[in-house]
Amino acid sequence: MTSRALSPARACLTSALAAAALLAGATAFAQGLRPPATGGGQAARLPANATELLPAPGGSGSSLRAADFIVAVVNSEPITNNEVRQRAERTAQQLMAQGAPMPPRDVLAREVLERLILEKVQVQLARESGLKVDDWAVDQAEQSVARQNGVPVEEMYRRLAADGIGRERFREDLRSQLLALRVRERDVEARVRVSELDIDQYLREQQQSSGPSGLELNLGHIFIRVPEDATPAQSAELQARAQQLMAELQQGADFAALAQRASDAPEAARGGELGLRPAARYPDLFVGATRDAAVGSLVGPLRSPAGFHILKVLDKSRAGLAATVTQNHARHILLRVPPGTTERQVAERLEELRERVVRGQADFGELAREVSQDGSSKDGGDLGWASPGRYVPEFEEALNALSPGEISHPVVSRFGVHLIQLLERRQAKLTQREQRDMVRNVVREKKLDEAYAQWLQEARARAYVELREPPQW
Repeated sequence: MTSRALSPARACLTSALAAAALLAGATAFAQGLRPPATGGGQAARLPANATELLPAPGGSGSSLRAADFIVAVVNSEPITNNEVRQRAERTAQQLMAQGAPMPPRDVLAREVLERLILEKVQVQLARESGLKVDDWAVDQAEQSVARQNGVPVEEMYRRLAADGIGRERFREDLRSQLLALRVRERDVEARVRVSELDIDQYLREQQQSSGPSGLELNLGHIFIRVPEDATPAQSAELQARAQQLMAELQQGADFAALAQRASDAPEAARGGELGLRPAARYPDLFVGATRDAAVGSLVGPLRSPAGFHILKVLDKSRAGLAATVTQNHARHILLRVPPGTTERQVAERLEELRERVVRGQADFGELAREVSQDGSSKDGGDLGWASPGRYVPEFEEALNALSPGEISHPVVSRFGVHLIQLLERRQAKLTQREQRDMVRNVVREKKLDEAYAQWLQEARARAYVELREPPQW
């Protein structure tokens, strides 16, 4: 496998999360973006898309109903009303926290039930074909979810416990999401091809577009949550706090630092940055307020049912036409997971190699030449300069978290387990060829969504699904 094989599986320009379609929708909720229109949707950075499984900060957990009941059976496996209710409550909390539109309760319950059905179908297919996710991969996903939400792992489990979810239940949910992702990777992604004609057509469509559908935004977000039961005096106090933060920003305060210190949103840990995404994936409140704002502008505080929002326009461009991007120059060591070996065992070997490099006992490039099972090994693992979207999400997420010279801990992907070292980072103006390569990733992501949605509906049609009592919550 060459370094090119790491490329455009799912482009970061259009991904909304970490895991398969269910987690993609979850991440959209967590970041204030609209959920996908279908039960399929996009894959994204793995496994940040488990945000749906984590209660929003300050969310009020509720005890399980004394009497549960089965709402659906998928093949021979039941889905209970409590499963639907818990997932619906967490989804509703995240929607409210970001000011996103809230569907009627019965509609949301039906949508959540359908997502659970699709999830169970994928997990069953994965298990039937022998796909597995070992405990080490679940550990990595667990840490990633906590990191994405800006809390330690134990604090994450404290919140989950308050919502009636134990550690083992949550870890099994993560395992199911990872299994669903792996069956998607195996059965869908190899089908998708992007031609030069596809790229030309996409560019023509973007040039002709004049509405939000052709616009991409990257917004910074500071969120001051207002509890549902807040008194008028408490609401006024929180509004004053938001206005004070806005005043500090207007006087030159650093937005990222202020977001990390004061924001109640999950993305606070990364400086409030929501990421470059199509405007249609942001709430109407955000799009309307920033449509005419210049890059660098501050907007707010805006009031939503959940609280107050301060926005900063970090970037604005026509979809697929970015001229300047942040590029990474990295190298890596890849070890595949042979039959009879677990990901944990491979990761432990890579961790030993990492320690040798960190202690100055070995050179990263020489180790890559000796042991890496990637085509880049002959170059010491060097992958060259790469624009966003070149690597699979889990690899790119780990790479983006590094500082120059830093080496990641082992990272699992569909190709095996990696050690990644970031050598340099730069802002680069893209050539026309490079812009077309990035557009190729965007088009591939769009085609993947379509192919995945079709594949998922076909898989559901082949499964035995019995709907019993309507879900209630």
